[in-house]
Amino acid sequence: MKKIEAVIKPFKLEEVKDALSELGIEGMTVTEVKGFGRQKGHTEIYRGSEYTVDFLPKIKMEIVLPDDRVDAAVKAIVNAAKTGKIGDGKVFVSQIDEAVRIRTDEKGDSAV
Repeated sequence: MKKIEAVIKPFKLEEVKDALSELGIEGMTVTEVKGFGRQKGHTEIYRGSEYTVDFLPKIKMEIVLPDDRVDAAVKAIVNAAKTGKIGDGKVFVSQIDEAVRIRTDEKGDSAV
């Protein structure tokens, strides 16, 4: 099993969710986060004073899938989240050793 973590622009969430749904992927955890990468935030002017907005709002999606579904899911996320502009986000894939469904005690792929 693998865990996919995707950090994307907030307005792309529905498109990414729809793209994953087309693959039959329903379960995911979504968190509102703030961060920055190369874009390093931006400056704004409020009531005549300039200030820096370092952390920009992002969405973090977490999905755990069997190994054979990961490549298709990553491709769907990248295609749906891409705008071609700086700050589109990142996708991380990591190994998951075990998963347990609390309600039924199922383990491994069947728990996901």
